[in-house]
Amino acid sequence: MRVYDTMSGEKREFRPLSPPHVGIYVCGLTVYDAMHIGHARTFISFDIIARYLALRGYDVKLVVNITDIDDKIIARAAERGMGALELSDGYAGEFIEDMKLLGVESVSEYVRASDNIGGIIALVSRLVDGGFAYQLGGSVYFDISRAVDYGRLSGQSMDQILAGARVEVDERKRNPGDFALWKEAKPGEVSWESPWGKGRPGWHIECSAMSMKYLGETLDIHGGGEDLIFPHHENEIQQSEACTGKQFARYWMHVGMLNVSGAKMSKSLRNFSPVRETLRQHSVEAVRFYFANSLYRRQIDFSDNSLEESGQAVKRLEGYVFSLLSSRGSGDGNGIAGAIKSGFESAMDDDFNSRDAIASLFAGMKEAAKLAEEGRLSGSAAGEILGAVRYVNSVLGVIRPAAFEKMKADSEVERLIEEREGARRSGNFARADEIRERLDSMGILLEDTAGGIRWRRK
Repeated sequence: MRVYDTMSGEKREFRPLSPPHVGIYVCGLTVYDAMHIGHARTFISFDIIARYLALRGYDVKLVVNITDIDDKIIARAAERGMGALELSDGYAGEFIEDMKLLGVESVSEYVRASDNIGGIIALVSRLVDGGFAYQLGGSVYFDISRAVDYGRLSGQSMDQILAGARVEVDERKRNPGDFALWKEAKPGEVSWESPWGKGRPGWHIECSAMSMKYLGETLDIHGGGEDLIFPHHENEIQQSEACTGKQFARYWMHVGMLNVSGAKMSKSLRNFSPVRETLRQHSVEAVRFYFANSLYRRQIDFSDNSLEESGQAVKRLEGYVFSLLSSRGSGDGNGIAGAIKSGFESAMDDDFNSRDAIASLFAGMKEAAKLAEEGRLSGSAAGEILGAVRYVNSVLGVIRPAAFEKMKADSEVERLIEEREGARRSGNFARADEIRERLDSMGILLEDTAGGIRWRRK
């Protein structure tokens, strides 16, 4: 298995630190507003990655953080006349519910900054004691002059970084690029006691403290949206490795931006679509298909038309499933099940290339459905192919479980059809007609094909 590593700029053989255990840390939301579909791309991508690693036998622990104290949260709470943690707690709950709505089921733990203040303070203290950070009034800053290879993740020189960075203004800082580890509280702001007075964490330090607490000092995979490469992930590297003297992450994985008319989807540009609004118009399977049908690290443009097309693709897949469930012909399937499974694994082993995995799935299912419709696929062969489809779908989540379970579980329909055929063969046409009428009342239509009787719902 090969994984594209942002740090090295190339695909590398995947070798976790302590196999079969794999620790993944993904930067979550700053919860001052609702989650939008651009955020969803990151989390669905890592859900697919974590599911696939688990399918391949790894013991995966995926941790997603929630930034529940931040300047934006404080400002929004002040606008609404409420406490900062009260505001962020409400949006944090919505975020977790939205993740469930999106079928993101692989997260082991959601961790909040406000629940880890002690660990954050301890980490800042280690940096101060080690000479990597310094106090200014009630705040603490990381000394960027102590950085090692700063810019190695983003591929920028120090001069480029400082020229393009939005640095925190404080004329007392030793260097313009020094970043806050601990912020002195302003009057009326939420705060915690610390060795430097009342204050709250800086943005970057919370992820170092929480990732190391829940996953250890060296992560297997650290991920997030590509907009976090600088400054967030660059600064995480510096403060974490300064504390431990160890490599912070073995692989850095970043999801490409979701753009609208060429501009990044973001709340500041007011060009975003909230997750719940999107899911009122499109199925979760269509959303997951839309994201899975592109390589996770490439930028893509968002549009309702694209989601409509994805929804139609999902319906085609479910139509193929229906054909297979209804198959009563003969034939061994020509190795389609094996081809679907091996094509999927080959694509996903190459940097989780879900786009090629979907192409392989479509090709196999289309061929199998054609055989079924021509009466050249036995029920057992169809079942084997459906097993391979379920294998793929357990990772991608692009076909509704009901497309398998409801139709497969409808044994009553199958039993009635068999009884009707038996009645016809024995000349009991009155009973055959009675059964057909009952099936009709259940919304079942019968069709004569070369492979025998097929049924479908109206």
